[in-house]
Amino acid sequence: MSSDQTPHTASNGRPIRLYRLPDSLSGKLWVWRYLILRRITQFSVLLLFFATAHWAWGLVGEPLLSGNLSSSSVVGLVPLADPFAVLQILFTRHLLSTEVLIGAAIVLVFYALIGGRVFCSWVCPVNVVTDFAGWLRNHFDLGNALHLNRSLRYYVLALALLLSLITGLAAFEWVSPIAMLHREVIFGIGMGLIGVAGIFLFDLMVLRHGWCGHLCPLGAFYAVVGKAAQLRVRFDESTCTRCGECIRVCPEPQVLNLNQAAERGLVTSGECTNCGRCVPICPEDSLSFDLRPWIARHDQRQRANRTIG
Repeated sequence: MSSDQTPHTASNGRPIRLYRLPDSLSGKLWVWRYLILRRITQFSVLLLFFATAHWAWGLVGEPLLSGNLSSSSVVGLVPLADPFAVLQILFTRHLLSTEVLIGAAIVLVFYALIGGRVFCSWVCPVNVVTDFAGWLRNHFDLGNALHLNRSLRYYVLALALLLSLITGLAAFEWVSPIAMLHREVIFGIGMGLIGVAGIFLFDLMVLRHGWCGHLCPLGAFYAVVGKAAQLRVRFDESTCTRCGECIRVCPEPQVLNLNQAAERGLVTSGECTNCGRCVPICPEDSLSFDLRPWIARHDQRQRANRTIG
């Protein structure tokens, strides 16, 4: 069925159209813009770590980006630390330096403002692996061999903290595929690649978006952090025809509860990764990135217009 056909009409009177990828290269690139930007960001972060470690990239005599995704330093001045890793260490009852705590606070505030799971889709290197598994799944039309509740990741998060408390070791950091893949890329291929391959095969053969969408405790942590994030996906109910194209491509489709989104004018769930897949494929441009204050103003204007009308 082509997008020009109008077999159904939505409740708002608009014809329901299906998304179709543009034929032109420029059109395709525009549709893929968020994917391209995400990949540039993910590989740029890895490049900065790699170049600082191997090519001695620096600024004003200091290493440009040293360390790893758990704890790092920018130009020797700005500490950065994974707040979930820090939380695990605190549960082990070990003391941390003020610098590490400041680094964790900087990262926490940053992701609390722009959306906690932005880390998952824009920075985490495992996302490249799981996205590739998802692409292969779609290509070969593979089904799920297992069903898991997406809330399971919150139990994994709690288990990681409990094990950290009991064992005195930061539990998830010992098995984190994120840390494994980062080490493999920066310092060379080793046994950690087996864990990453396991994630890939799990997502490909067992469960769609199995790791990031169901199990990863770091994703669960950032989902909580990003609940009140200011950068959100705005939803314009007046133009939406409920064609379902956005839900079809979303790696976290439960966040696109359009009835809830219609009430608030935005996707409210902290589990949204702000990956931007839904935005360019909406045939009616009903979805877009925006900041909460501007979304509120937009809603107020719409209500005022409806009242006048």
